[in-house]
Amino acid sequence: MRTIRGDLLQFALEGEFDAIVHGCNCQCQMGKGIALAIKQKFPEAYAADLATAKGDSSKLGTISVAEIRREDRAFHVVNGYTQFHWRGPGVKADYEAIRKVMKAVRTGFSGQRIGYPRIGAGLAGGDWSVIASIIDQELAGENHALVEYAS
Repeated sequence: MRTIRGDLLQFALEGEFDAIVHGCNCQCQMGKGIALAIKQKFPEAYAADLATAKGDSSKLGTISVAEIRREDRAFHVVNGYTQFHWRGPGVKADYEAIRKVMKAVRTGFSGQRIGYPRIGAGLAGGDWSVIASIIDQELAGENHALVEYAS
């Protein structure tokens, strides 16, 4: 896993990535963290989320995708359904769902430049060392990068 510092969304706008992936809950709520920033900057990604069934646990491990076109650039935002909800204490990240999401990302975006934040390790409370291992396994051989936020 390559790690870079900066703003994932800005990197996507500047053409650094063909696809960016973030973790979502299954409730069609992109209300905090990077999901909120994506919802505000790329409403097409939120529309893709809203096109899925709210509260459907079968979404865990699946993705919805939005194509983003800005000026002369295009890239995709991948909403990865990595947690069922966001409420209450404890870990909300579902490691098996994260694995399935990364398999879907590999299937859909193999050979492309893929960027992501610490999916499942922020507000969802997952263990980054476990999640990073899953990502490395599922995206082995792909051009992918963790973007650690720095303004």
